[in-house]
Amino acid sequence: MNIETIILLALAALCIGISKAGFSGVSLIAVFILADTFGARESLGIALPLLIVADIIVYPAFRKYGSWRQVWPLFSPAILGIVIGFYLLSGLPNDVMRKVIGYIILSMAALQVLRTLYKSQIEAIAHSKSFGLFAASSGGIATVLANAAGPIFQLYFLTISLPKMELIGVCARFFLVINILKLPLNAHLNLISSETILINLGMIPVLALGIFGGKKLLSKVPQKVFEQMVLLFALIAGIKLAFF
Repeated sequence: MNIETIILLALAALCIGISKAGFSGVSLIAVFILADTFGARESLGIALPLLIVADIIVYPAFRKYGSWRQVWPLFSPAILGIVIGFYLLSGLPNDVMRKVIGYIILSMAALQVLRTLYKSQIEAIAHSKSFGLFAASSGGIATVLANAAGPIFQLYFLTISLPKMELIGVCARFFLVINILKLPLNAHLNLISSETILINLGMIPVLALGIFGGKKLLSKVPQKVFEQMVLLFALIAGIKLAFF
């Protein structure tokens, strides 16, 4: 790899680390950089091992927040979404996949905006079983097609009024399992190889820098500001995927 590619890869790894510390919309910067540098399909195999290493680092760092009890109900619909996502990955054009994910994120962002205007009504919908199934299955599809499930799940958890640190703890548990489940499927599609693993290994220090830097920043950000930042990043991500 030339120096320009290494710098872009390091920037992507830094963004993945920051996103795993709670600022999930930043991950879309990494999605864009990796897709532009390695190709949309090939970038999935570059990103996944980085995401798994990040999950392994993040989980113990946020283990005291949230619980597995909050995660288990999401796994079944998310796994269904992953199966659908891998089916779509082999059949749908990349541009169509990006738009679908973008529209899902924008829909979740719209619900978060409506929550500020109609709090009791929207939270009643958000706590329903059907809404949880929709959010989890949509996240499963998005994580396969573009590693873009973070904004969807953060918006879902904000809509049900989960505090920021608990939100990160629940997401850390959820994605640790989900990304490991995706590993053999990505390998089956020849998206991961010994070459991509070597590339990933060199980025671990940058990834860790992003995680612990992001965690330090998160501790200084008030809950309301955190919610506004998540919404802003999600809107940027959704608009980028849906329209550009």
